[in-house]
Amino acid sequence: MSTLIAVVLFIGVIAYALFGGADFGAGFWDLTAGGPARGRRTRELIDLSLSPVWEANHTWLIFCLVTVWTAFPQAFTAITTTLYFPLGLAALGIVARGAGFAFRHVLTQGRAEQTSGAAFACSSVLTPFFFGTIAGGIASGRVPSAGHGDVLSSWVNPTSALGGVLAVTVCAYLAAVFLTGQARRRGDSSLEKAFRYRAFGAGVVAGLVALAGVFLLHADSPRLFHQLSTVGAPLLAVSGLCGLAALLLLRRGRPSVVRTLAAIAIATVVAGWGVAQYPYLLGTHVTIQQAAAPAATLWVLFAVSCVAAALIAPSLFLLYSLQLRRKLG
Repeated sequence: MSTLIAVVLFIGVIAYALFGGADFGAGFWDLTAGGPARGRRTRELIDLSLSPVWEANHTWLIFCLVTVWTAFPQAFTAITTTLYFPLGLAALGIVARGAGFAFRHVLTQGRAEQTSGAAFACSSVLTPFFFGTIAGGIASGRVPSAGHGDVLSSWVNPTSALGGVLAVTVCAYLAAVFLTGQARRRGDSSLEKAFRYRAFGAGVVAGLVALAGVFLLHADSPRLFHQLSTVGAPLLAVSGLCGLAALLLLRRGRPSVVRTLAAIAIATVVAGWGVAQYPYLLGTHVTIQQAAAPAATLWVLFAVSCVAAALIAPSLFLLYSLQLRRKLG
């Protein structure tokens, strides 16, 4: 039962990486769009793409937090008492990002607009970076089972740095792929071309970061490297092939096919981390079974998760479908 709940949790992690990642990546391209005049059309496309869905995407983060807190209370305590600094910065980034995105639609002149836009864009880059450092700290075994680990080295280390940079580049790649399709659907050929180049560049950078990360993990997290290169290797191979296929099809392929391939590339790389981590929840010292709550709690949580999926998944599917068909903005 504990393994089943861990799978449910990781489905939520993958969903947040995809939907939340595309949102964060859009903020990256907002940050690099240029000045008010030069970046106006790019920011208009980003606003039209994000406005209907950006609040809904945090549903997955809330689901993951509640699941860890309920199903694995020991691990939740260990993580929050060790990694509270990057967790706090990520939470601050989410708040600043939301406030900046909302206020820049109201404060539409001068310094106020630029300040709110900068808050949105900068937070969109920093927040996934801190989430990546948290994942690196957990995966490399720097969160002790009793919690209260080292406040600095638990997330300022080579594996965490890799996780942070990879999170930012992957989000940028995913968002660029999605925005290429949005520009094509709106008939804006110049923006479509610009985001196609951005998607290709971000995909290449993400691939190079992942390749460099192989050598970094070999030195800093040998068990994680071993698991990724053995049991996780098929998933990483699928990720690489789908990511490459998405880049090759950006020019002529259907947006839905390219978007699906990019999503599979991201989902499989996150799943590869989960497979490599198994059966441990924290490093190599706390297994999923050891950290799990009593069986009765897990059964109730699983039942609630199924009910939530039945109620929420159709609503989110309808929301995303309407947005992709340009019915909401």
